[in-house]
Amino acid sequence: MSLILLDFPRGLVKYRSKVGIRKEYQKSELPEYVKIIEVGPRDGLQNEKVIVPTDIKIELINQLAKAGLPVIEVTSFVSSKWVPQMADHTEVMRGIERHPGVRYPVLTPNLRGFHSAISAGATEVSVFGAASESFSKRNINCSIEESIERFEEVAKLARNMNIPVRGYVSCALGCPYEGNIKPVKVAEVSKRLYSMGCYEISLADTIGVGTPGSMKRMLEAVMKEIPLTALAVHCHDTYGQALANILTAMQ
Repeated sequence: MSLILLDFPRGLVKYRSKVGIRKEYQKSELPEYVKIIEVGPRDGLQNEKVIVPTDIKIELINQLAKAGLPVIEVTSFVSSKWVPQMADHTEVMRGIERHPGVRYPVLTPNLRGFHSAISAGATEVSVFGAASESFSKRNINCSIEESIERFEEVAKLARNMNIPVRGYVSCALGCPYEGNIKPVKVAEVSKRLYSMGCYEISLADTIGVGTPGSMKRMLEAVMKEIPLTALAVHCHDTYGQALANILTAMQ
């Protein structure tokens, strides 16, 4: 058995879902089971220009849980200066209904965000790095190495508290500032995140420039460093390639 997680768009590009696959290899080389991890309340809403009211976010999350989704990424505990749409993270986290069997992870970029998330009731967190130096500096205001050091602090504390940690690697298939990203760089960052204790690594095509060919090459490089059971892919549909890239990852 192995586990692959995938992100694909549902309807509009800005509204995305994460999909996971538990797979026993058969002749078709396709999974027999698909697990959806919904990231719309965070990844879908964070770029909206008009602030979405807190009660609407809470209702969205509650409805998604009632629809049967097993994992819903609720919000991001980042500075409201950088992501105004997520400024109500504490209110959202405390306001949602907790359905039995549903997990509600949140993003935490550093110790401050981690402490805030735990105080608000979070029981699972994610850290988000990048395979691009330029993107890392512009997105979280630090180098890749500095971000890894921050994440190690979060992972260590989370481990002591028995809090599961997931890891994201942005720009796994391309960067808006550097262009193509070498698969070996994605593998290197992924290995660092996995080694610090992230139980799962989500490889993100942040700007949607990936193709089945580049997806295959990237996954082959990463799978040399960490187990397939710990891999995820997060595909944006900017240029209409998300479904093709997901199929490649599934195969």
